[in-house]
Parts: sequence; structure tokens; C-alpha cells
Amino acid sequence: MPVPLLEMKNITKRFPGVLANDHVNFNLFAGEVHALVGENGAGKTTLMKILYGLYSPDEGEIYVKGKRSVIKKPREAIHYGIGMVHQHFMLVPPFSVLENIVIGEETHRAGILDMDAPAERVKKIMEDNSLFVDLSAKVEDIPVGLQQRVEILKILYRGAEILVFDEPTAVLTPQEVKELFKTFREMKKQGKGIIFISHKLDEVLEIADRITVIRRGKIIKTLNIEEATKPLIAELMVGKPVLLEVERPTVKMGDVVLEVRDLVMKSPRGYDVLSGVSFEVRAGEIYGIAGVEGNGQTELIEAIAGEVKLESGDILLNGESILGWDVRRRREAGISHIPEDRHRYGLLLPYTLAENLTLGMHYKEPFVNRFQVINRKKIREFARAVIRKYDIRTPSELTPAHALSGGNQQKVIVARELSAEPRLLLAAQPTRGVDIGATEFIHNQLMVAKKEGRAVLLVSADLDEIMSLSDRIGVMFKGRIIKEFTREKAVKEEIGFYMMGEKE
Repeated sequence: MPVPLLEMKNITKRFPGVLANDHVNFNLFAGEVHALVGENGAGKTTLMKILYGLYSPDEGEIYVKGKRSVIKKPREAIHYGIGMVHQHFMLVPPFSVLENIVIGEETHRAGILDMDAPAERVKKIMEDNSLFVDLSAKVEDIPVGLQQRVEILKILYRGAEILVFDEPTAVLTPQEVKELFKTFREMKKQGKGIIFISHKLDEVLEIADRITVIRRGKIIKTLNIEEATKPLIAELMVGKPVLLEVERPTVKMGDVVLEVRDLVMKSPRGYDVLSGVSFEVRAGEIYGIAGVEGNGQTELIEAIAGEVKLESGDILLNGESILGWDVRRRREAGISHIPEDRHRYGLLLPYTLAENLTLGMHYKEPFVNRFQVINRKKIREFARAVIRKYDIRTPSELTPAHALSGGNQQKVIVARELSAEPRLLLAAQPTRGVDIGATEFIHNQLMVAKKEGRAVLLVSADLDEIMSLSDRIGVMFKGRIIKEFTREKAVKEEIGFYMMGEKE
């Protein structure tokens, strides 16, 4: 049997109160894609940070090509041929593509910065790996998919043979995912090893040669691709069977609840963030908005929630314009909002679950009496009932929000917004950063909202999620809805072309 390109033996890492990695054994061979999967907090990221020198293990050893390697910082990882493409790119937006690739590895000739030799070397790497980008373009002017290519070229330029990809497809269109996997296959032919971290099990099954499941800091099992199935991987990740398909209730759609007419919004720099957005959502309907992030989806949700001002256009709730209404009045009229950033906008992290679960209702009876005196008993009773109903894993309703896992924090927000019994639910990235178990739960709750006749406006960067849940799909590009699809006629690849602006 060949010597592994990489071996991590008995890696153990402890944080106060948490055993993040518990005697983990993981290896990678030349010419393979080895997927590492697990729920949030399972220990994937900690293990990769140890490999890349961002953390030091408390126990265990790392071997690269059979030789023990001590890696205490990223520069040492790079020296051993280890490169990492992070979920959030480490690029300098005003610099050119070439400048970003060679930064920190510049060459000089007679004291003058030489960019010609590096440019030729980068062009060769691009050809070898099917990674083509305009080297003279500024990073801030190219789309997300090309920015990711720059990150990959950066680590290949430094001679990486072991490449770690952390959720690389989260921001890509279907076409860009195909291109990325084409690059993976080219790198495999060159004998490079790829560690692929993803929660998208279909993609894992498409590209991986082996799949290792980690749960609560321990390796549960390593599967060869021939024996791996989606239900099996999900069950190993969660520890119990998971329903991967959402049960869709048959619902007769009702009247128009939300109507958006020609919304225009400008950025502080004066360009259009929204440029004539129009659509409607009916009672009992989930309307999904697909699009590469940064095309106006965030601003659209904020405009409907009343958090930002518009240049022009109109927003109607049950036929009545709500343009002049503040956030509280919109909530009282039946708009609930699951924000895309749960920490910044969804929760008061130091506050208890009881306090977080009554936010937005805290000034009403029964939580205060007619003299505006807080009724803490009623708040706690309400919170306990909601915690039971929505299966929020917590020791008590008095636990602070920051003490919960990401999935349970998201459940708190979903529970609070649905407990308000809204006419219209704005769900922005409702499963971002949550594990497969919490995702299943949240999807089912959105279906319950649909069944109850609520209108749901869903924005997600996950196209699979949009296609699974939506009755109609609007594709957003450069601040406009450029195409609508009914559920029956939605084709993933075609939606992807519209997301990239290749069809209008």
C-alpha cells in the first residue's frame, strides 16, 4: 500500500469545557478527494486549523509523505505543501488578480519588482488546472466564482500538494460547481490530494473517493464511495435516521399577501442596488429568490421589513401600502423576519432564551400588564412552551442565547417569528451555518407555515434548498428579478445560467 500523502494520528484538541477533537485519525492519499463531513461543531474545522497551523494539537502527530511534520503556523504548513481555501476569501479587493496570487512571494530583478516571470508561471498553472482568470482584472470587479479561482491559484503558486477546501461550493452556481470539480479532477491526475469539507451530500457523492464522518470530535466511520449513500452518511452524521426529502403539503393558494412594485434603491455610492424589482407572494405559497449573493437580495428583504429606505416603488401587504410604516407597525400588521445574520440581527446573545423568544412581543400583554410592568412568570411560561414545541435543546429557558449551538440559536429565531403567527414570513438564509438535523427541522417548519396559509418569501444561497421548498422561483441578478420559474418547470442548470446573467 502506498505511503499516504498526509496522516493525522491521534489528534486531540481541548478547549475549556469542550473536547473538539478526540484522538482523530485521518489520512489522505495522492490523487484522491477525501471528503470530511459532520454537523456543525463536530470538529471538522478544528482539525483543519490544526493541519494548517492555526491551532496546535494537545496530543497527536502529523506526517506528510511519511515524515513527521511539526506545524505551528500557516507559513510552516505552506512549506510542507499544505494549502487551504477558506470559506471567506483572503483577497485584497483593489489589487489585480496577479498581485493577489503572488502577494508575499514577489520576485525582484535588479531591485525592481518583476511581474513578468510570475505571470508566465501563473498562466502555466491556469492551463494545467483549467483555472482561467484575467490576470489584469481587479479582484473587486470579478464575480465570486472567479475570486475562488484566484484563491486556488494562490495556493498552487506556492506549490501546494495537499489542498483543503472548506465549503467551497456554498457561493457557487451549478455551472461554477461543475468547473470546480473539473479542476479537482485535473489536480487528482497530477497526484495532488484534496480534502473536501461540505454539507452538500449530493456533491460529496459526486466528487469524493472516500468520505469520513466526524461526530462530536470523534471519527465515526470512513466510507469508500462504492458503499456510501446519502441516507447512510446523514445517519452517521446525526446519529439517527434523517428524512432528506421534505414532505410538501397540498395547499390551495389564496389571495396576494405581498406585492412588490418597481422597487428602486441606491447604494451610498449612488448606484442601483435594487433596480425595478416586482413580484407577488400569495397565501400558502413559498416564493424563493435564487441568485449569487450580492445581487440585491439582502436589501430587498430589509426594504420589505422596513429597515432601509427606498428611492421609489411600493410595497403592499394585503393590498395596503406599507411604505411609510416603521418596523414595529409592519410586525404588528403580520410581517415576521428571519434575518440572514442571526448574531447581528436575530438574537441578543447575552440575554436569556425567554427574553429572546418574546422579542417583538415583549411590550404586549400578557408579557406586560396595562401599567407596562413586566410579567416574568408569563414570559417564562411562554418560553417553556415554545422550547418544547420547537425542540430547542437547552438546559433551561434562562440559558443565555450565546450558550446554544448554532442550530439551536437558529431554532430560537424560527420559533419566535412563527409564534407571532405572521401573514408574511421573510426567511433570509434560514439554514445558513446549521447542521443537517436543524436544517430538516427548519424546512419542515416552513412547510407548516405554508400549510397554515402563510405567505413565505425565501432567500437562500443554496439553490437545492430553493428548488426543494419553493412553489415559484424568481432569479435575481444585478438588483432585478430577471426570470420566474414555476416549481414544475424549474431546471437547476437553467436557473444557474440566469444567476450568472448569461440569459436575460
